[in-house]
Amino acid sequence: MSHRKFRAPRHGSLGFLPRKRCQRHRGKVKSFPKDDKSKPCHLTAFMGHKAGMSHILREVDRVGSRSHKKEVVEAITIIETPPMIAVGVVGYIETPRGLRSFKTVFAQHISDECKRRFYKNWYRSKKKAHTRTGQKWADEDGKKSIDADFDKMTKYCVAIRVLCHTQPKLFKLQEKKANIMEIQINGGEMADKVAFARSLLEKPISVKDLFAQNELIDVIGVTRGHGYNGVTFRWGTKKLPRKTHKGLRKVACIGAWHPSRVCFSVPRAGQYGYHHRTEVNKKVYRVGVKGDPNSASTAFDLTDKPITPMGGFSHYGQINEDFLMIKGNVVGPRKRLLTLRKSLLVHTKRVALEKINLKYIDTASKWGHGRFQTDAEKKAFQGLLKKDREAME
Repeated sequence: MSHRKFRAPRHGSLGFLPRKRCQRHRGKVKSFPKDDKSKPCHLTAFMGHKAGMSHILREVDRVGSRSHKKEVVEAITIIETPPMIAVGVVGYIETPRGLRSFKTVFAQHISDECKRRFYKNWYRSKKKAHTRTGQKWADEDGKKSIDADFDKMTKYCVAIRVLCHTQPKLFKLQEKKANIMEIQINGGEMADKVAFARSLLEKPISVKDLFAQNELIDVIGVTRGHGYNGVTFRWGTKKLPRKTHKGLRKVACIGAWHPSRVCFSVPRAGQYGYHHRTEVNKKVYRVGVKGDPNSASTAFDLTDKPITPMGGFSHYGQINEDFLMIKGNVVGPRKRLLTLRKSLLVHTKRVALEKINLKYIDTASKWGHGRFQTDAEKKAFQGLLKKDREAME
């Protein structure tokens, strides 16, 4: 069978094997961007929760494209990103087998949200986690040992990462345990990195300090789970003819007699979804700030309206904190925890460097047909309701 690669190619990619449930709910950063000492010290990753989707209208600024100077409508995703808190510094040294953690220094005060992550059963525990590490900051001998650890990091380490945790109380998601991750510091010399990390301890880190509009970032997370599925749904194999015995959503031949085993590349039924995935080059359309009543307004649409659509994001609610507006969709369902990372690449293409000029952001209800953009617009059209008249009386 010549040219089978083109005439009848295999179904599904083998690059994502094994297709099994992810062991961690949080997206893991498996590689940080390459360090550039000429730049100032900066963090390289952040965490947020997926709130929902909407759409925007913008004018394309891409010379040579057919869409140049034309208006396009694009889907966007809103990721709520309240400030994170830095609670520790980890220094890494180089070994023949890769990086190894060398010294870890924790902050003096660690919140209960963070401590909950160290226990499986919080209310039965003694809640004593990291009390001794906090006591080090109180006496002179402890301070000397902390200073010695920071000096050793400066002398021996090749990478400095900050231990940061989310603040579940700001998300309103019935979650009490904070999510913790290490965020690498890039830029500057090692002494600058250590000083920068030390200055961040116990302080809130805002998303606007990391990402800016028009920047390309990577989104790491776990996809929406679909449970146990057959080969037709899981791999996209062709259905067999209608009169096939014992079902038609199957693979007709799963291999030759010998070797007497099923090859790994043959499509089989099993888990579909809830896989760890990294999506690269997602464009940031807007960085929203907490408390801005005009976070969904533009220069062309002067209506005073926040980013939360009427009735709230379905199955999520209100956006009360900082947020990122990302082009297109991202992995996972609503409320899924996502890790946002600075891009690993230096972007030079015109598409990547295009400046985004938003004309309109949709804030209509995502529950129904979405006829009105704001509550005031709805009341102006429908008139006062009975409850409004009773409130006025």
